[in-house]
Amino acid sequence: MGRDFGWLWAAFAASAVGTWFAFDAFPLVAILVLHSTPAEVSLLAAAGLIVGALVAVPLGPWIEFRRKRPVMVAMDLLRFLALLTLPAAYLLHGLTFGQLVLVSVVVAAADIVFTAASGAFLKSLVAKEHLLQANGRFEATNWAAVAVGPPLGGLAIGALGPLTTIVANAVSFLLSALGIRAIRGQEPAPGQAPRLSLGEIFDGWRHILRHPVLRPLFLNSALFNGLLMATAPLLAVLMLGDLGFTPWQYGLAFGVPSIGGLVGARLARPLVGRFGQRPVLLATSVARVVFVPGLAFVGPGLPGLLLVIVLELGIIVSCSVYAPVSATARLEHSAPDTVARVLSAWSVTTKVSIAATTAIWGLLAGLVGPREAIAAAGVLALLTPLTMIGRQSTRVAYGMISPQRTGTTRT
Repeated sequence: MGRDFGWLWAAFAASAVGTWFAFDAFPLVAILVLHSTPAEVSLLAAAGLIVGALVAVPLGPWIEFRRKRPVMVAMDLLRFLALLTLPAAYLLHGLTFGQLVLVSVVVAAADIVFTAASGAFLKSLVAKEHLLQANGRFEATNWAAVAVGPPLGGLAIGALGPLTTIVANAVSFLLSALGIRAIRGQEPAPGQAPRLSLGEIFDGWRHILRHPVLRPLFLNSALFNGLLMATAPLLAVLMLGDLGFTPWQYGLAFGVPSIGGLVGARLARPLVGRFGQRPVLLATSVARVVFVPGLAFVGPGLPGLLLVIVLELGIIVSCSVYAPVSATARLEHSAPDTVARVLSAWSVTTKVSIAATTAIWGLLAGLVGPREAIAAAGVLALLTPLTMIGRQSTRVAYGMISPQRTGTTRT
């Protein structure tokens, strides 16, 4: 796919490794350095996602009419500088909980803006027939980072202190910015920026909800991601508290299945080539939910550990096939002058859904217990594939039915 894609891929790899190396770094700093309460740690997680998402809402239309590469570089540098303020404040004995929340908001907003700009940039950089291959490489790289990042980050924190992984993550964003700057290809000039009204800020959501392909994908993504991520802290409480697993066993339970992400990402392209885009999306949307309820039945000892590994492996393989195919569908079904707004709206909604669902399930776990709350999330997750069962117009949009047979025009 060319030298320029190679630089983009290298930049993605650098930031992915840094992000997963610093997995849960903010909560760890809050707990280990600031001695924050559980309520404050929950506030930190929710505030970063929700406020960062709200800050990013008006930036979607702004990104649309700007060159994407400078925006990506600016967001990388913003994250680099914002993260470095934390170790600087720590060394000066001035680190506060408020600063931690503020930096989490800045990083979350910059993540959303970067994601929107990078998706639009990828669409202009790579030919349409290579989009799935490109997204598959990103997905495989991300899962490789998931497999090695958190364990190495945990060792680094134990050896060098809790701010170590934050410094490494900041450096990874600087490397990403340098990689993006090395891209030499000419980016197409954006259209003339119109004067946007308040209502036009929400054009990304309007386009998604009116589109027969994007709407079911959008609803499925928001609901499934929210429910799945809501189980993560509850499973940690269950395994590390009630069941007595050690931290290294807990890390093993999620590190080993991450290898399945490499397998799924490699399978995405041949599966779409053989069965088509929509059947693969529908099948994997079903496959990834059937494993989630099983997490509520995790027991102590080696059998419980093996059960988590098997269940997480099934979830991750299915998700790593679904994710690049879904990302490719988003790009293919978004016009060049709407893609940044679509991706921004998608990212904002996903982050808000995860934050809200995690908070609600935390309250539910306090009332009924973590195992029961995980079971409730698993049962509801089984219903999410229903959003993918579209009408005839959806099948036409995917090209599965001839428009002439339905009397409609192909989208």
